[in-house]
Amino acid sequence: MSGMSDSAFASGAGAYVQPLVRASQFTGEPGCIAEARMLADRFLQQLEAEWLADVGERRRGDLLLVVSELVTNAERHSHGPYLLELEGTDRQVTVTVYDSSATLPRRFERDPGRLGGHGLEIVHALCDRLTSELVPVGKRVRAVFDL
Repeated sequence: MSGMSDSAFASGAGAYVQPLVRASQFTGEPGCIAEARMLADRFLQQLEAEWLADVGERRRGDLLLVVSELVTNAERHSHGPYLLELEGTDRQVTVTVYDSSATLPRRFERDPGRLGGHGLEIVHALCDRLTSELVPVGKRVRAVFDL
């Protein structure tokens, strides 16, 4: 079954289980970051209700902060709309942001004296895995949280 990841199968059952997925495009207009956070919060509520995912308050806060940071970066560095995609199961949540910039994000070394440029440092510290790659429309930044 090409195209399906191992995590898309229910443990031991062998049946394909569709993860919960929500996505929305944002234009960068004022209020978009708050809208993205609200989308993510509703997504997590639904994940807890339907998947019985144990997100917890601390992890929820981490996830919402990462959504804020990734959406802020997309807004700041791209020239056009960006897409936020959330995918989750009872074991994992993935936050993905697509934007039109072909410049991959750069994580700076820790420097408490530096003004700005801490967003990716924060994201990296909060999630379990962080990847970025070029895609035909620009780039994709993906933060994965194990639950």
